[in-house]
Amino acid sequence: MSDILIKNGLVVDTEWMRHYDILISGSKIRRVAPSIDAALLPNDTSVIHADGLCVLPGIIDAHTHYHLVSRGTVTADSFEEGSRLAAFGGVTTVVDFADDNKVSLLDSLHSRRREMVPMAIDYALHQGVYKYRSDIRKELESIRRAGIGTLKMFTTYKDVGYLVDDRNELKEIFRAAKDLGLMVSVHSEDDGIITRISSSWKGTYTPSDHADLRPPEAEAAAIEYVGGIAGELDMPIYIVHLSSKKGLESVRKLRMEGVKVIVETTPHYLFLTREKLSGPDGPLYVMTPPLRTKEDNEALQEALLNGEIQVVATDHCSFTREQKLESNDCRTIYPGIPGTEELLPLLHTFGVTSGRLSLSQIVNLLSTGPAKIFGLYPEKGSLEVGTDADITLFNPDISWTLSKDTLHSASGYTAYEGFSVTGKVVMTYLRGRLVMGDGIYLGLKGDGKFLRAKR
Repeated sequence: MSDILIKNGLVVDTEWMRHYDILISGSKIRRVAPSIDAALLPNDTSVIHADGLCVLPGIIDAHTHYHLVSRGTVTADSFEEGSRLAAFGGVTTVVDFADDNKVSLLDSLHSRRREMVPMAIDYALHQGVYKYRSDIRKELESIRRAGIGTLKMFTTYKDVGYLVDDRNELKEIFRAAKDLGLMVSVHSEDDGIITRISSSWKGTYTPSDHADLRPPEAEAAAIEYVGGIAGELDMPIYIVHLSSKKGLESVRKLRMEGVKVIVETTPHYLFLTREKLSGPDGPLYVMTPPLRTKEDNEALQEALLNGEIQVVATDHCSFTREQKLESNDCRTIYPGIPGTEELLPLLHTFGVTSGRLSLSQIVNLLSTGPAKIFGLYPEKGSLEVGTDADITLFNPDISWTLSKDTLHSASGYTAYEGFSVTGKVVMTYLRGRLVMGDGIYLGLKGDGKFLRAKR
């Protein structure tokens, strides 16, 4: 592989933006300097003139569900298709999930890794823990040695076996995770509140009802519950896909009490409201937690601008339009939407084009921050010499429209249909290899690497 010289791009990290050159040799960044003379490099060096482009560390989608087998079917985007749409979005790394088979966490992890061999971009994994075991510490130690840095827990879905509902058992899992240096992430919706609402519900079960069957109060209560355990153990807690103003208020309360709460939200909770759940296309917008109100959007947007939210990810879980519209009953609609490819342009438009955030702050939310939180930094999320040459070339001036015709998910739709955005990825490099350039996908099946988390 010949060297690559990226010249005169606006190089962006979390601290500064400068017009620099970057030299890539093999899979690594070899040099970053104000000017690198191409005449002094080998004749076969490829020179990329990046005038007018932003040079970003590869984007990390820290919450995806590619090829998820659920409810007797499988999501639309396979590992190959997920890699493809990610590359078009400038995403070079995703953090996906390994479910708990309730027999062996290590076997669960190995099974998911075998499934993910076709990935064409790099990936890390969170390990689901859905059952307490008497030897839980030993189990957690085994997955830590195998490269896992974060657990995924639920405070809901008792009916499908995801919930560890005994507080003492949950606390023991938290305690073992802390001792072993594992992060605990939590899907926070209080199962008791949801069950009580459901048992006394007299209404219908349309997509719009989904927002009332799983209200913000359930999210807020669950955050306080798991945050209370984390506080007792003096350990951090990671809240996935924060969706509501009430949930945000619970986060603030915990932080006032000294609990370290790391918060992730998603574009759909920032920009979409429950009105999307009405009408014939309502099933397309069903996910869990449900979409909320404009007031919730605005509260989360303000929190993002204030630095109260550390990560924006997508919870990409794409079913086809046909799969989503099979049912109009919110209890049986396949939950989830696509989103990985839309992540960077949506956040750039909201934050940078409007002048409310700097591009450095966007890099921190979508790349450097997730890399540090999940033990992937500096190999990922940085443009430091000696690290993986994961680089996204981004044109901040291109205006375009998000639609099923301009995006690449196999779902056949986007929840952001018709959104006008500014900024588009034009080239994506994974470890020094071009995987997307000028609208052409060049990723190789199986070229993605499993990333071991370092704590």
